[in-house]
Amino acid sequence: MAKKVNVTPLHDRVIVKAAAAEEKTAGGIIIPDTAKEKPQRGTVIAAGPGKKDEPVTVKPGDTVLYGKYAGTEIQIEGVDYLIMRESDILAIV
Repeated sequence: MAKKVNVTPLHDRVIVKAAAAEEKTAGGIIIPDTAKEKPQRGTVIAAGPGKKDEPVTVKPGDTVLYGKYAGTEIQIEGVDYLIMRESDILAIV
């Protein structure tokens, strides 16, 4: 489940914890660290209140898909997160 953080995003911003990168392919081949792709799936940790007349639709605990280069990497209490606009989120899984 989502871990509580002491940071509250503003407006339509969302804090996401990226899922771990795949270690193996479907065929069982182990992927080396240099060839791993950046994950495009994560869990929402915190969400801002939204813009005026446009509330945020995601909530903490939701698993979401986002663009490959979406968001800004931040570190809170030694854990890596992404902070992005809600419009960067493509789907709720």
